[in-house]
Amino acid sequence: MDSIIVTGGGPLSGTIPIAGAKNACLTLMPATLLSDEPLTLTNAPRLSDIRTMSQLLGSLGAEVSSLSDGLVLAMSSHDLNGERADYDIVRKMRASILVLGPLLARQGRAVVSLPGGCAIGARPVDLHLKALEAMGAELELRDGYVHAKAPSGGLHGGIVDFPFVSVGATENALMAATLARGTTVLKNAAQEPEIVDLVHCLQAMGAQISGEGTDTIEIQGVDRLHGATHRVVTDRIELGTYMLAPLVAGGEVTLGGGRRNLLDAFCTKIEEAGAEVTESDAGLTVKRANGPMQAVDVETQPFPGFPTDLQAQMMALLCTAQGTSVLEEKIFENRFMHAPELIRMGAEIDVHGGHATVTGVDKLKGAPVMATDLRASVSLILAGLAAQGETRVGRVYHLDRGYEHVVAKLRGVGANIERVKEDG
Repeated sequence: MDSIIVTGGGPLSGTIPIAGAKNACLTLMPATLLSDEPLTLTNAPRLSDIRTMSQLLGSLGAEVSSLSDGLVLAMSSHDLNGERADYDIVRKMRASILVLGPLLARQGRAVVSLPGGCAIGARPVDLHLKALEAMGAELELRDGYVHAKAPSGGLHGGIVDFPFVSVGATENALMAATLARGTTVLKNAAQEPEIVDLVHCLQAMGAQISGEGTDTIEIQGVDRLHGATHRVVTDRIELGTYMLAPLVAGGEVTLGGGRRNLLDAFCTKIEEAGAEVTESDAGLTVKRANGPMQAVDVETQPFPGFPTDLQAQMMALLCTAQGTSVLEEKIFENRFMHAPELIRMGAEIDVHGGHATVTGVDKLKGAPVMATDLRASVSLILAGLAAQGETRVGRVYHLDRGYEHVVAKLRGVGANIERVKEDG
């Protein structure tokens, strides 16, 4: 197991290239199951979760080739020979549940293990299942697996009214509905850029979809989808993470390929805290506007609100901001597991349920800390940039699921950071 060692130091300067979005790519890959023609994704991120999804698709009979040093994924599902997504693969990553809708729509049956992934709350799959039931699917939960069967004529259109916004359930329903007979309407649908990106890919494959980017999406089912080539949207979570780096450490950094419309609520919040964000053809450039960062209150919300996947990183920034901040986590339960680790570094944080109160301190102190999930791991690295001395972040395998070349990217703008093998 590896650790990452960060030594707090001077300001950062330079450009960090932002990769394609992990959460978009993991949704786009199962779309290959909807067609017997090739689907090619460009601007793919090079991450362990992508390899896990490739393994899962391969177990179902799909062919997945990684080209151009992993930046291109060439996929074909012309010879599917499986309908069972086994626990051994699915337990590694929650996005595995996204094969359920496409398999059911194309093959009429699917057996998919209940998923794994980061341990951040319950994240039930009920909404995925209710959406598919609205299209006529017969579902049974047995021995930790979802056993799904379409009616004899295949899935049919239906009205799906989500009781609360779910990105994954919207994605599963969207893909299944493309091949369902008739019209499907998704109400209270997720509006994230990754949803819009999936719709654009499905449209390129011949799907008839309207309303993407709003809370009501309408899908007119078609008989078959064809092949396509699609570029994966920029990773807004990686973008936001690295936007915080010069605010924590000082300096000025340009995020190559960044666009404000991917993260407008986040940009507004960090500007409120004292950041200056400038958009250009090159991307987004970020620095402190004038003096130290100031405390702000943060409430996570579905898009277009402040992303839950940037809450841990924002907490790292607020640990040394002037004043007292309150962070309210409204998307996932149990998502302040990074707080005790930041406290080990000298942060003043008080957690009560879904609220965390952060009182800024002058300086954090380097310490050995443990990553508890993907976003927490990078928040500890950001904190280390602002700390006196050396911070050693353990269990960084979480990091490899969502950030490619994090050491090289931060080192490229002047951070003192290295990855080492742990003893034993």
